[in-house]
Amino acid sequence: MNNSMILVHASWQESKTFRLVPTSDACPYVECIFDPTSGVFVVISKIRKQALHMLPKLDEYGIAITGTKGTKQERHKIEVFQEFYVEDMEAMESMIKLFASNADTFDYAQYIAKK
Repeated sequence: MNNSMILVHASWQESKTFRLVPTSDACPYVECIFDPTSGVFVVISKIRKQALHMLPKLDEYGIAITGTKGTKQERHKIEVFQEFYVEDMEAMESMIKLFASNADTFDYAQYIAKK
């Protein structure tokens, strides 16, 4: 499980950032990404859960149905990955050092410093 991810450069809502991607099936996470606008480290685990989401209502041809107030929506129960939000910088750096095999050579601090 240790060193089961690698740090890579990425984009998030028009900003440059970094993310961790798994390099092994033993990794407990799907991905991790740092949101530079809020300073939050988003961790997406392999744990699945049921969640309710509003999705567009579709006709028999798969086209979204519109009404006077825009696209009609209906609630669906779907399976999603559990997300965790890490705001503490020390905890975030501990996770990076534990899981990223290239934590010593990748300059992730340049993105954190912008916050």
